[in-house]
Amino acid sequence: MANNNYVPLFETKQVKGRLFFRCIAAPIFLGICFIVMYRVMFFPVGGKAERWTWIGLFLSELWFCLYWFLTTVSRWNSVYRLPYIDRLSQRFGKELPGIDIFVCTADPLMEPPSMVVNTVLSVMAYDYPPEKLSIYLSDDGGSDLTFYAMLEAANFSKTWLPFCKKLKVEPTSPEAYFRTASEPVNAEEWLSVKVNLILISCTHTV
Repeated sequence: MANNNYVPLFETKQVKGRLFFRCIAAPIFLGICFIVMYRVMFFPVGGKAERWTWIGLFLSELWFCLYWFLTTVSRWNSVYRLPYIDRLSQRFGKELPGIDIFVCTADPLMEPPSMVVNTVLSVMAYDYPPEKLSIYLSDDGGSDLTFYAMLEAANFSKTWLPFCKKLKVEPTSPEAYFRTASEPVNAEEWLSVKVNLILISCTHTV
């Protein structure tokens, strides 16, 4: 008996323009057949050089025919798959493995703390069971500025992560999201989160 709660992880859709591609491929195939027939029916019986030249041309054309056939077959019924990433945890929530993510930084001048904070918050907001997701920050420069920026990010994450889950935010990087997103229906909460992010960015700008 089929499981009524089953949800597919992806959807298969046909690529547009398949009919146009087939209309082009059909006359090309017909032309290839005529070329092969011509090479076989009019094989030279004269000198040895002419025959080897003819055979060389025929073999090169056969190689082209094989290449064309393989590429055309692979495109004849082209499809693409649209994944539903959010359904992965719904089906395999208890079976998903633990993941460790390392974010590396070294120089707060070359890699501003605001950029590091956005990276860490982005991976923290992944749609993955939080108890199986661990994020580590490796600061080779041992910067105090980066350290205090991460303290602020830890406090901001208490606002940002529920916000991402509630509104299904994409992308999950705060800076990238607020740069492109327009105000949602709940504008008050949206502005509050944005103001907190701006304060963190201004506080830890080198």
